[in-house]
Amino acid sequence: MRKLSLIVLVTVMALSLVLIPSHTAKTEARQDTLKIGVITDRTGLLAVYGIELENGFALGLDYATGGTMEVAGRPIEIIVRDYGGDAVVAAEQAVDLIEGEGVEILVGAPSSDVTQGLVAIAADYGVILMAGPAAAKNLTGDLFEETTFRACRNSWHDAMALAPYWVDAIGETYVQFAADYSFGREAAEAFDYMLQQYDATPVQDTIYGSLTLTEFGPFLDEIMDSGADGVIYIWAGAGTIPLVQQIDEAGVTDEMAAIGFFNSNDIMVAFADAQEIPSDGFIIYHYTLPDNEINDWLVQQHIERFDGDVPDLFTECGFATGQAIVAGLENSEGSTFVEDLVPALEGLEWEGPKGTYYLRAEDHQAVMPMYAVRLTNLDDPEFRFYERLDVIEIDPLEMPCEAGADRSSDELDCTPVTER
Repeated sequence: MRKLSLIVLVTVMALSLVLIPSHTAKTEARQDTLKIGVITDRTGLLAVYGIELENGFALGLDYATGGTMEVAGRPIEIIVRDYGGDAVVAAEQAVDLIEGEGVEILVGAPSSDVTQGLVAIAADYGVILMAGPAAAKNLTGDLFEETTFRACRNSWHDAMALAPYWVDAIGETYVQFAADYSFGREAAEAFDYMLQQYDATPVQDTIYGSLTLTEFGPFLDEIMDSGADGVIYIWAGAGTIPLVQQIDEAGVTDEMAAIGFFNSNDIMVAFADAQEIPSDGFIIYHYTLPDNEINDWLVQQHIERFDGDVPDLFTECGFATGQAIVAGLENSEGSTFVEDLVPALEGLEWEGPKGTYYLRAEDHQAVMPMYAVRLTNLDDPEFRFYERLDVIEIDPLEMPCEAGADRSSDELDCTPVTER
């Protein structure tokens, strides 16, 4: 068996949940200008993802409105807030955007734990939240609120992309090492469930460590002593690079294989010395992979507007979010009231940078393709690092829905997998 190299799962950083006031901000009439608040990370540990979200979202709105930045007769104004890695700040910003700025739709955030707080705030105020790049499956699952939608992938996409390959590529057993926060736990649960559908078996419970770790030696020893055929790493933030370096130094990849998801371009370059080339794995998005006119437009415009920089991992997520908002508002004739915009978004289907996106009515989670790729280099000046091996189509009726049994339809059971 050809050994597959380490690829660290893209995740979102855990931050503290916050309490919010109980208040509803619905008014009888809303302004002509549609204000959309983007809560992102420009200066914290997830700034690389936050900037990708912000840039992609602006381009998605531009593309979907044909360059007018107007929908259903309403000019669009984007108001951006940087929470800098602080969940309390993010919650305060969300409330201020709604109450102080008159924002009618919220977008964000890179952190799953921050986004959990935004889910509660949006529901309390009766405004639509478009979640992303935060990928914890519970945002459109156990924590489901009618006001939350997500045009970006979640951890079920990751598990469904990887699981069918595991036994043939790695072996019959696995162990997971995950950061101890919402996305880490949600991703580990998704992988456990999906891998076992394909007859893979965990040798022990998931190993968890604090996201603030910089010394991973004891955890790597436990991984190597586990006897598993392979390991799945679920990590993000500042600790990603030392984790990869220490995995290489400890010789973990000499003892056992790993397969997972490639990261943003700059992060991949940062641990290039510890990355085995060539190696195979999966990725959410890379600008070189799709073959369609929408992605071509995204790439060209991104290069022109952002100093020659190419779109990155979560640029597509932001772009698709912008498209979904415009399409929904066209259907609702510009109304952002929950009773109008929720049904306008449910079941929405559109063509985006990765192909066809479908926004499920049951859990408000979009389903879209993923990619199997081969990493061929990490020194191309245009970040052309990958060879596309396969486009992995995700069936909307096969990806688990966990929004609650009462959200089930005739076609889709939304009972949480832990209750099935």
